[in-house]
Amino acid sequence: MTKVAILPIPTEKADASYCAVAGNRQSHGNTAGEALDALTAQLSEDEDSTLIIVQSLRPDRFFNVGQQQRLAELMRRWRIGRDTGQPLPTGEQADLEALVEVELRAAATRAAALADELKR
Repeated sequence: MTKVAILPIPTEKADASYCAVAGNRQSHGNTAGEALDALTAQLSEDEDSTLIIVQSLRPDRFFNVGQQQRLAELMRRWRIGRDTGQPLPTGEQADLEALVEVELRAAATRAAALADELKR
C-alpha cells in the first residue's frame, strides 16, 4: 500500500499551496487535489492501493494554538528581517528555533500516533 501525505505549505500571502509526499516522491499544487494528481502520475501501476493523509494546520494536543500563533508571528518578523537585512534579536531568534524544534517533535509524535491508529 502506498501512503500519501498531503501537507499545506503556508505562503507569505493568506493562501497556501500543497505538497503531496509518498516515500521519496513529492509534488506540489495550488490545491490538495492538484498536488495529489501530480503525485499519482508518478506512481507505478503496482502502487494501486493508496492511503491518503491530509494534514491540517489546526492546533492539536501536540502543538497548541498559542505555539502556532507565536511561531507565525516570529516567522512574520523573521521574513521582514530577511527582506530588510535586519536579523531577529537574539532572544526572538532563540524562541523561533525552539518553537521550530517543538513543532518538529510534534510532527513526529503526530505521525507516530497516526501509525499506531493504522495498525489497529
